[in-house]
Amino acid sequence: MRFTHRTVAIALAVLSSGCQLQRLTASEARDALEETQIAQQAAALTSASVEVTTDFTIGSAVESAAGEIRSFVANQLPCAEIAVERATITIGYGKRSGDCRFNGHTFAGTHSVEVARNEMGDVLVQHTWDGFNNGVLRLDGTADVTWDAADRERRIDHELTWTRLRDGRMGVGSGARVQEPLAGGLIEGIRVDGTRAWEGDAGHWELDIEGIQMRWVDPVPQAGRYQLETPFDKTVGLVFTRVDEDTIAVTVEGPRRSFSYNVNALGQISASE
Repeated sequence: MRFTHRTVAIALAVLSSGCQLQRLTASEARDALEETQIAQQAAALTSASVEVTTDFTIGSAVESAAGEIRSFVANQLPCAEIAVERATITIGYGKRSGDCRFNGHTFAGTHSVEVARNEMGDVLVQHTWDGFNNGVLRLDGTADVTWDAADRERRIDHELTWTRLRDGRMGVGSGARVQEPLAGGLIEGIRVDGTRAWEGDAGHWELDIEGIQMRWVDPVPQAGRYQLETPFDKTVGLVFTRVDEDTIAVTVEGPRRSFSYNVNALGQISASE
């Protein structure tokens, strides 16, 4: 086969065109950020509701642990109507007058908790959410939370549907996350590693969570990295850095291009200059 200058030029043009098709676009970067922001909000709401139901004595009988959870929830959230049957607590947030705020969220809806095992080296608490929400996002689904007395970490395995209330944007998926307190303790927030996968409006997403630091009140992490497999067949990295108390910078890194955004405390996204 004889190669001419014209043949080479055509081949280079085709290769160049193919590379251009792989470049991350601005709309893809924005969509990746929005999807991960909603998934993060779902994770934060899940973790906050788990946190309100973990104050009990490890190693006691499961029925005793359920009683301690009931007392803690009643003390922290007087808005809750609480029923206990053996080792299962059913909580209806907003059923009574009183404060419904916990870790930066205002709870509403129903949350059921069963203390399935409570041994020093093996604790399992099973959660079910039905119409549970914070006025921003609704959660429906289940999670198993496991840990032991000697370990600062806990593991959450979830099957959830989340819906953003303002526009109905949804995600349906599962994941496994390992959490531990930040340097300032659980009152400040948690560090998270793990995976999530879900079906969203645009298709299938898969997320690797690498050293994420999240405060309860923030709409996105304040530090760490996400590695995201997108439905538009591109792998995207998202890097989070706190700018100030109300602003977190997010860099979305994709094939041959990256984009920078700022996310404020209300979750509003703007392009960074």
